[in-house]
Amino acid sequence: MSAFPPLYILRHGETEWNAAGRLQGRFDSKLTELGRQQAQAQNRILRSQDLHRFAAISSPQGRAYETARIAVAGQLSPITTDPALSEIGLGAWAGRVRSEVMAESGARDGFDLYERAPEGEGFAALNARCLRFLKSLKQPSVLITHGITSRMLRLIITGRPLGALREIEGGQGVVFFLNDAEQKRLT
Repeated sequence: MSAFPPLYILRHGETEWNAAGRLQGRFDSKLTELGRQQAQAQNRILRSQDLHRFAAISSPQGRAYETARIAVAGQLSPITTDPALSEIGLGAWAGRVRSEVMAESGARDGFDLYERAPEGEGFAALNARCLRFLKSLKQPSVLITHGITSRMLRLIITGRPLGALREIEGGQGVVFFLNDAEQKRLT
C-alpha cells in the first residue's frame, strides 16, 4: 500500500512579481494574464482526469487560491485551504528583487538563495512541514501550491533525499500526478 493517496500537484500561475523577478515567499502578488491562462491550461488537463473522490486543497496565499479557483472550476468544490501548502518563508529577502539578492548574497542559484535567506524557513523545516501535511491526508487530492513547496512535496512522495531538490522538475501551467511514489507530468 502506498504511503500517500493519489495526488495532483499544481503550482500557481505566473504572478506580477514572478514577471518582475521579485521574490515572493509569504508575500503575495496577483496573477498576470499569462498566469490566468496557465491556470486555464491546468483546468483543461484536470478535466481529462477522473477526479471522483478527490478533494481540492490550496495554499491560502492569494496567487495559489486564485489559481485553484480557475484550475478546478466546474470539477471540485469546495476548495479548502491549508497553511502547510504556503510557499517557503524567505524572511528578510521576501519582496526583494531576485537578481539583487543573488549578487549581494553570493548564492550560486535560486535554491541556494532559499536556503540562505536570513530569518527564512530553510529546506529542512519546509521538508518537515510538507511531510506532516502529507501524512495527514485522508483522501486523494488536488493540491495547489507554490514552486518550492510543490517540489518538496514531490520529493517526499517519490522518496528522494533532500539534496535532490534541485533535480525535481518545476513549471507553471502543468499538473503533476503522483501515485505509488511515481510522478508523471501532465500537459
